Amino acid sequence: MDAGRAAWAAFQARFVAPDGRVIDTGNGGISHSEGQGWAMLLAVRADDRRGFDRLHAWTRRTLQRPRDALHAWRFRPDAAMPVDDPNNATDGDLCIAWALLEAGQRWGNAGHLAAGAAIGRDLLRLLVRPAASFGVLLPGIQGFERTDHLVVNLSYYVFPAFRLLAQAVPDAAWARLAADGLTLLRLARFGRWQLPPDWLQVARQDAALAPAAGWPARFSFDAVRVPLWLAWAGLWREPALLQAHRFWTASAPPPAWVDLETGSTAPYPALPGMVAVARLAASDGRTGPFHPSAREIVESFDYYSTMLILLSAWALQENATPPG
Repeated sequence: MDAGRAAWAAFQARFVAPDGRVIDTGNGGISHSEGQGWAMLLAVRADDRRGFDRLHAWTRRTLQRPRDALHAWRFRPDAAMPVDDPNNATDGDLCIAWALLEAGQRWGNAGHLAAGAAIGRDLLRLLVRPAASFGVLLPGIQGFERTDHLVVNLSYYVFPAFRLLAQAVPDAAWARLAADGLTLLRLARFGRWQLPPDWLQVARQDAALAPAAGWPARFSFDAVRVPLWLAWAGLWREPALLQAHRFWTASAPPPAWVDLETGSTAPYPALPGMVAVARLAASDGRTGPFHPSAREIVESFDYYSTMLILLSAWALQENATPPG
């Protein structure tokens, strides 16, 4: 068993319940659609069809919304009504669709291909809004539209998923979303380090950009995924990735976040998973993949760090460029 499969086996043993529910150990034991989607992506890469089927069955049975192909974003195991908020999380749906399409191709499963395409169609139908000349991807169906602006989470622009969805659901909107997402990332850079915020507001009339009101103006636990998705799509020269690398290498260890308005940084270091994304950004696509050992997963990392480490390893493995 190679390092990637061993790491996946250790992840399953620690973070996946027998019924296929991924447990967020750092967040009260909840589950969410992004975790299910990420785990499904890892299961495909480990060629673990049985594990994938468990993950998918729990996700469909528990989180599937009744009137579309999208998924409720959160499951709270100890609540009287575990799925109490029907809102979706767009990144979770993108990753579930991406995983289903890959699984369908790998294992010749037409049902997975159809389910992934259905999610893609509903994402385009329900989550895309105009803002001046941009097509903007909402983070969820509810809660992110204001009178004069839209609220966006740039880490929800899962660029490698766009590519596969564009093949499964042929529509020029995918190319436009990817192009407009990259333009937003090139423009939405703030503070000394010129970094994107976790949450961004985009004015409806002229697409003026600012860190979103109501959230800390930080590059932190959400925006750390921006370089991950850029690297996975092979976009190593994008400013958002290069500036993140610059920030992360300015001090050792790097802080967990930076305030883009004041320049102040977290009084504690970046999580191991954030360090893994920093290592990915530093690689420029030319360093061999890193998978944590099974022992490290069992003893050292929480759910989010472990997931970021594993995703970063696969992003590099699948998008490394030859040295030279």
